[in-house]
Amino acid sequence: MLANGKPELLVPAGSLEVLKVAVIYGADAVYIGGGMYGLRARAKNFLKEDMQAGIEFAHKHGKKVFVTANITAHNKDLDGIRTYFEELKEIKPDALIISDPGVFTIAQQVCPDIEVHISTQANNVNYMTYLFWQQQGAKRVVAARELSIEEIKQIRHNIPDSLEIEAFVHGAMCISYSGRCLLSNYFTGRDANLGACTHPCRWKYYLMEENRPGEYLPVEENDRGTYIFNSKDLCMTGHIPDLINAGIDSFKIEGRMKTALYVAATARTYRQAIDDYFESPALYESRKEYYMQEIAKCTYRQFTTGFFYGAAGQDSQIYDNNTYTKGSTYLGIAGDISEDGYVTMEQKNKFSVGDTVEIMKPSGINITTCVKDMRDDKGMHIDSCPHPGQKIEVLFGSRADSMDIIRTFL
Repeated sequence: MLANGKPELLVPAGSLEVLKVAVIYGADAVYIGGGMYGLRARAKNFLKEDMQAGIEFAHKHGKKVFVTANITAHNKDLDGIRTYFEELKEIKPDALIISDPGVFTIAQQVCPDIEVHISTQANNVNYMTYLFWQQQGAKRVVAARELSIEEIKQIRHNIPDSLEIEAFVHGAMCISYSGRCLLSNYFTGRDANLGACTHPCRWKYYLMEENRPGEYLPVEENDRGTYIFNSKDLCMTGHIPDLINAGIDSFKIEGRMKTALYVAATARTYRQAIDDYFESPALYESRKEYYMQEIAKCTYRQFTTGFFYGAAGQDSQIYDNNTYTKGSTYLGIAGDISEDGYVTMEQKNKFSVGDTVEIMKPSGINITTCVKDMRDDKGMHIDSCPHPGQKIEVLFGSRADSMDIIRTFL
């Protein structure tokens, strides 16, 4: 828990820009990865300079930064990990997130002053495991996604208050136990436990009888489709009191490969839900529908409560497709504002003069407005911005401030 008695809100970031968004939109802490040794090798991740800048930005705003180093390490990884931790020792993140005992040992040797948190990849499902890691020197243990609210309560009852429990409360679910999956490595040679997962759980599968090669039989469940491994996304905005009463110290959002819009929307919504509950449980109850509406404005795969209320059943899967539901389109982040009111932006998706857009503010306010004018990076007036990453200046019908998110709805 934080000093104010609230649970920590821990938000992902895959780049320096997104880290800043996470901090501004309500995160208490942000978790990031370096170029290696984290389980999101395909994320943008952080160069040393950006990591240092991100930590400085977060600390300036009174927030923390945790760095993931949660691969299952092989012999060939160990020397590099030691060198990497020597660099992190100088940058001073607030914690390292680790799953491998060997990597844990190196962290203790190289940077003993940095907290170590035990990743969900370590399969933390009972209180004796928590006590074991505390005896080794861990400050926090991340609960396996397969735990129920009642099981987490039992863990909290059997461990010291000083040992923190972190749990995922939102984001993609993995079909494999605590994310320890071999499918990607088997099919493609890209190891999920080394950060290179190709997400084969989202693929469509068929059966083939060994004496009839080339004859594919569809795998169906109640004739609804063949995406038998494709889980819905976890969402617990409507269950904040249960999470708090279970003794969870840190509410973790999944998604280091997600956009700034996703991070802003999830961080802001969970921030509002937590703060509303502590202000008044009645206020929180009255706004549950609003939280769900806001969280659905980003990209998601329908929602489930995962394992928190028992084993996941057939309603936790999506059988008929492997696509996202897209609640809005991310247009960009407001940058500098010129004297004549134009907002500097880097285009994330095409939009045009005359379009209706929404300005999403960190405070929780959403402003529907129009695009009145647009200029390119040479100051020439243009009707639209069709090129990805295009630098533009936009005049909106309402005021946008730096770090506002600009989005539009389908």
